[in-house]
Amino acid sequence: MDRFDTARDAAFALRPDEPVYCFRPEVLVADANQFRQAFPGKTAYAVKTNGERLVLEVLAKAGMNCFDVASPAEFAAVRAVAPKAELLYMHPVKAQSDIRLALETYRIRSLALDHEDEVAKILKIVRGLDLDPEEITLFVRIAVRGHAAYELSKKFGATPAHAVELVRRIAHIGFKVGLCFHVGSQVEDTDTYERALASAAWVRARAGVEIAALDIGGGFPAAYGADPRRAQPPAPDTTALIEEVVHEAKEWGFADLSLVAEPGRVIVARSFSLIVRVLLRKGRRLYINDGIWASLSDSWTGRITLPARLLPDPARRRRTGDKSKIVPFKVCGATCDSVDILSRPFFLPETVDTGDWIEIGNIGAYSLSLRTRFNGFYPDTFVEVATIFEAAGPAESSAALETMAD
Repeated sequence: MDRFDTARDAAFALRPDEPVYCFRPEVLVADANQFRQAFPGKTAYAVKTNGERLVLEVLAKAGMNCFDVASPAEFAAVRAVAPKAELLYMHPVKAQSDIRLALETYRIRSLALDHEDEVAKILKIVRGLDLDPEEITLFVRIAVRGHAAYELSKKFGATPAHAVELVRRIAHIGFKVGLCFHVGSQVEDTDTYERALASAAWVRARAGVEIAALDIGGGFPAAYGADPRRAQPPAPDTTALIEEVVHEAKEWGFADLSLVAEPGRVIVARSFSLIVRVLLRKGRRLYINDGIWASLSDSWTGRITLPARLLPDPARRRRTGDKSKIVPFKVCGATCDSVDILSRPFFLPETVDTGDWIEIGNIGAYSLSLRTRFNGFYPDTFVEVATIFEAAGPAESSAALETMAD
């Protein structure tokens, strides 16, 4: 993999017409270590967030020894780089063949569920393999609601009353019992965790059986950009948020339980940026060589503002407009789909033009795992970059209000 000091250096040296991912392994290690040092329980990296081999290799070498996985492909991806890592199978709905593979081949001993039919599927395979249920922890996922960029309660989770029934059934069979919840991705209201903890405490009190562990899921927010026309939100403080959640867990009576967290976005987001090229400027519209069907699905929902920095092509000698004037541009993706338009604008210098490059920061979470091959576009070029995104100059989409006034 080629290595450059900054994304600007990479763009000017390679002059790429295809998107280029800029990987910062040192940032990945730093953010992973920050979370692990702040969280007193078991940290299980959520592979779905970014399961690229280079990411998993760096995490494994940095000492990450537990991973949240959801499919046989994720089982294999982790074990390929970390043969002794612990795998937590936290997808609540699973195929019987996948359950058997998890228990027999990968020796996974922690699984999540939210329905009695899942208990029956797991029990059937446990008995068929002649396994001891006491070696296996089944986490009952509780439905919770809160404020997050991506709210996850619509698809999974048992109501608290149903969770009580499941906990009792699992304990009666002889499995170890855990409780878990997931408050969503990119949590906007930290009280969401407290409400989830209150539900878990209610379930535990009424079930009246021994609980082995509490999994608080993910949701820990990463830093992104902001609309420069509005007041800037405070940057997420991961350590402070973890301390608050752990304190609330103790307040709700969970001080005696082992805690588990499944961070993803907060660990991997800052470790990647993306270089895209402006294929065409049409007034206040920019057509770029990436989009919602590739790396920028986060930009389609309108919930996240990605920081963007102009990398003007030095070969273009003449430009129109005022380079000190920052204006919003509607951004259109590379495919022929008319919905391939980002929901939020990029704020860039008025002089941006066809042939320029743009570096989009903090796209390590979900951008690679959600990219498709629609229309034959599939970004898959990587370089290593030394300088962190924030230190490589101003990102206009994160500019302060004073910048607009200037």
